[in-house]
Amino acid sequence: MELFQTADWKSEKHVPVIEIEKSDDLVDVKVVVGKEIPHPNTTEHHIKWIELLFLPDGAKFPVHIGRTEFNTHGESTQGPNTSTVYTEPTAVFRFKTEKPGKLIAVSFCNIHGLWKSEAEL
Repeated sequence: MELFQTADWKSEKHVPVIEIEKSDDLVDVKVVVGKEIPHPNTTEHHIKWIELLFLPDGAKFPVHIGRTEFNTHGESTQGPNTSTVYTEPTAVFRFKTEKPGKLIAVSFCNIHGLWKSEAEL
């Protein structure tokens, strides 16, 4: 079994979608899980976190840009899916770099495990 699962994000709701916007020397990266097909966000089935890494061209190891955790999935003291508060699995990262390279987004579903996608910067 593979540690990370991958697929086309247009047909698989677990794949993190990487959207890149560059301005001057800043890079804004938005990572969305469930862009085309919404991912459930319930107490029983949800995305726990998204991480972004950057592997500069010629580097041996990636740089960890950041991690966003999603901790509100409708649970409350009244039971599962009774709250009106649900986080959506979307994260935005901003950083500077002078080098091109590869962006690597990883997300974790509490039922379906680790999912990964990559994009060139």
